[in-house]
Order: sequence, then structure tokens, then C-alpha cells
Amino acid sequence: MRRTYLDWAAAAPVTPEALRMHRRALSHFGNPSSPHAEGRAARELLEDARVRIARLASVKADAVLFTAGATEANALAILGQARARGVSGAHVLYLPSAHASTRGAIEVLRREGASVEPLVLTDGAIDLGRLKEQVRAETILIALEAVCGETGTRFDTRGVWRVLESLKLPVRPRIHVDASQLPFVEPFELTRLGADTLALDAQKVGGVRGIGALIVPRSVRLLPLMEGGGQERGLRPGTESPALAQAFAIALEEAQEHAPAFSLRAAALQEKFMARIEGALEGVFLNGGKERVPHIVNLTFPKRDTEYLAALLDEAGFAVSTRSACATDSEGSVAVAALHKDPARATSTLRISWGPSTEERALLKGADALINAVRFLEKNAIY
Repeated sequence: MRRTYLDWAAAAPVTPEALRMHRRALSHFGNPSSPHAEGRAARELLEDARVRIARLASVKADAVLFTAGATEANALAILGQARARGVSGAHVLYLPSAHASTRGAIEVLRREGASVEPLVLTDGAIDLGRLKEQVRAETILIALEAVCGETGTRFDTRGVWRVLESLKLPVRPRIHVDASQLPFVEPFELTRLGADTLALDAQKVGGVRGIGALIVPRSVRLLPLMEGGGQERGLRPGTESPALAQAFAIALEEAQEHAPAFSLRAAALQEKFMARIEGALEGVFLNGGKERVPHIVNLTFPKRDTEYLAALLDEAGFAVSTRSACATDSEGSVAVAALHKDPARATSTLRISWGPSTEERALLKGADALINAVRFLEKNAIY
């Protein structure tokens, strides 16, 4: 059976060029911190990747810190900045629909004595009017994401920056943005997003899993999560992988090069996909805010067992998911509940996401398989 992969928001297939680059770079086995020729060759590859990623983010090369992925990058940005500025008595705002890694870091700050507060969402968007009321003199950090990985909702991170600028605070709160889901469809320059720090992840863009990046200019002070090495400006100890870094850089470059064309094509595909689903099934809800990226669709099938639905689709050869791969919440999608303020709507969700190599025929066959699976549940009264 030929399978169709429709879970790109969880992990994108490694691109052929990224895979070739990774294999080629593995021949440079020297430790990039070593002074000999082999070490210098490895260091050259590592720094070349750093420069290329920095160019895409419109920052200096030393602003790019390599991590194990976006989860670590989010933790380092949120915990590192808050601890550098003082956690006890501090106030931190965050997106309630954010990835588990962001919400987990916020919970750590709460246990360490910070006052943490979710941003107010109205109609699936950050309520910028309420944000003006939420920000206090003690607010030190606002943790955001450019795109919700579960629903595809695109958040106005630049708008948050504008609000903070308008408040004329003595010390402006820092803004951290998880941009790991953005590169396929939009540029991710730091200033364009209104961010002070930015998280990226190779596995979300077709790189080889195991590396991410925190974009953090030297003007932003943060403390390391680990001690024991001087790598990555002393903020992320551990021997770096030049091969992973090279594959990451080429995957990001490919994603950004094709983003305009992919965005248009993905929007057309989403329109056709939704027309087929809504034309065949009643009572289906499209989740997310008004602003959404075109390649992630999150649907609610009320009172249907979507875990079983995903299993039926898997058996039919289509890989989809019910929520973020990092989520373990048995109560359903945290993101959908936060965006729609409807716990029932969050318990029966299905996420379908695709990428540049997804064919229209395959996606529409996936829609047909989904329709058949839902009808099977209804016919057999499986709730």
C-alpha cells in the first residue's frame, strides 16, 4: 500500500538535499572545539551553517545558538531570560494555546515564584486591547508562538511588540516567539516578528531530527540551563553536530525559497480539501482563528472518537494526528480549548497537515478516506 503522509506539523520528511548534505558532512568527524585540522574542518562546517541561518533571520551569526530542538530552545529562552532578570515577584504572560514546551517552562517559572498569566484570546486572536491592561510594571516576558502547531492559527506577534512600544514602559518586557511552524510559509526575520528571541526546529522544515536553534542577540541576557562547557557562548554546553547544522541550514533555505509558491498552492489545496469534506459531512467544525497558515487543518467531529478515526485512516494508508505529538493531555486539544473556549469541541479533533511534496491527488484521496471513516463510525454508532 502506498502511504500518504499528512502529519507535517509533527515532523516533516527530510528533504533529499538536506539528507545529502548530512551524509556528506558526517565525513568531517572532528570535534569542532578541537584545535587540529580535523576539528577546524568541522568548525568551518558548523559556522557556515550558523551564518546561513543567521542570514535568513536577519541577525548576526553569533545570535544563532544551536540546541537539540525547539523544545530546548523555548525552555532556554523562557527560563534563561526570566532567571536573568529575577523570577521571584516577576510577571510573565503566555499564549494559553502554546506548545507543551512553552507551557511547561511557564509552569516552572510559576513554581519558582513568578506570577504567570495567560493572554486573553478573542475570536482566536491575541486581544491587543486587553494586552494593554494585562501588562504590568513587573512584566518581564511574553511567550508567544508565530503559528499554533495544532490548529495552524497565525498570531500577530508584531502587534504585541507595537503594543509594548506604545506603553512607553521604563523596561520593556522581552518577547519570545516559537517560530518552528513558520518557515514553510513566511520569512522569520527577528524584527519582522517583533521578537527578542526566536525558536526554530529542524524536524519541522525537512532537516534531520536532533537540532534546533535559539535566535538570541547578545543584547539579550539569559542564564544557561546546564553547566559544564563553553560551547554556544557558554549558554548551551555540549559538542555541536556540524552535520545536523548543515542539514538544518539547507532545509531552512529550501523552505524559505519556496515559501511564496507553497503558500499559494497550499491555500488552493486547503480550499479543495475543505469543500470535499463539508460537501459530504455535516456538523464538522474548522478550528483556529481567522488568520491561519494554509497547510494545517484542524477539524472537530463532535462526539466522535477521533483517536479511532486516526487509527482507521492509518490502516487505510494516511498518517494524520489528533493533536500535537508532544501533548499527553487526555482531555483533548489544549490549543482548541484555549482558542474556542469549548472543552467539548477540544475532545474530538483531527489534524491534517501537508508540505511542499504533497500531491493534490493524494490529499484529496485522504479527504475521501476521512469521509468514509467518519461514515463508518456513524454507521456503527462508535462515539
